[in-house]
Amino acid sequence: MQAETLAPPAENIVSRTNRRTPWKLWTVRLAVVLVWLGSWELTATHWIDPFFYSKPSLIWDRLVDWFTAGTAFGSVWTQIVTTLQEAVFGFIIGAIAGVVLGILLGRARFAADVAAPFIKAANAVPRIVLASLFVIWFGLGLTSKVATAVVLVFFAVFFNAFQGAREVDRNLVNNARILGASRTQVLTSIVVPSATSWIFASLHAAFGFALIGAVVGEYAGADKGLGLLIANAQGTFDAAGIYAGMIITTVLALLAEYLLTLLENRLLRWRPPALHEGAENA
Repeated sequence: MQAETLAPPAENIVSRTNRRTPWKLWTVRLAVVLVWLGSWELTATHWIDPFFYSKPSLIWDRLVDWFTAGTAFGSVWTQIVTTLQEAVFGFIIGAIAGVVLGILLGRARFAADVAAPFIKAANAVPRIVLASLFVIWFGLGLTSKVATAVVLVFFAVFFNAFQGAREVDRNLVNNARILGASRTQVLTSIVVPSATSWIFASLHAAFGFALIGAVVGEYAGADKGLGLLIANAQGTFDAAGIYAGMIITTVLALLAEYLLTLLENRLLRWRPPALHEGAENA
């Protein structure tokens, strides 16, 4: 009898591919960054004026100076903690308000129809401009920056939570009601878990909006924070300082994105993996 040749299990192939793929991805990403920074440095050295466009070496020097000697407004860590505090508070308040109102209105069709034009009108307001108004209302302290962050975060989360509540399987809800489940039980046991994926999808972008709100609020008026550093750099024509503030803000956003991804993976362990994940990694 001829021996049969058995193919290795598909999951083993995917597992080996998954182990190799991150190295390839990070190698290509690193190469792209190095080429980009190198071309920028070369261009700024020979063809464009670094006074206006700066260059990576000057930005690096500014970052080193901030983290060693400090900034014109004190320790750079004080500025980072201030902005991070404003963003976190705004993120938490805006996310909770967006989730609660989104789910409630998503399940109350009449109330949603009544509120729809008002929500659309509020969403149409250029919310960044509200930062200056909040400074007048609440002063230069923490409150005005948190208010700006809340406004930016709320709508990003609200619409996803609203749509997630609307997309719940009607048959599942009807079966639960037939079995005697109350409205509260349907909401907590079916609607909220079903909308969780929608909500987390919005939270990834929402923290970035919270940081934007905090920085813009500080830019409009503050006594400390990364936005103040960026505004001061602009006032002194320090392009490297502007880029340095942007880089620090970007790093904070990426760290928050990483932590949110860990939290999402932990809370959504019950969710089956997407069918395309294996195909993409193959």
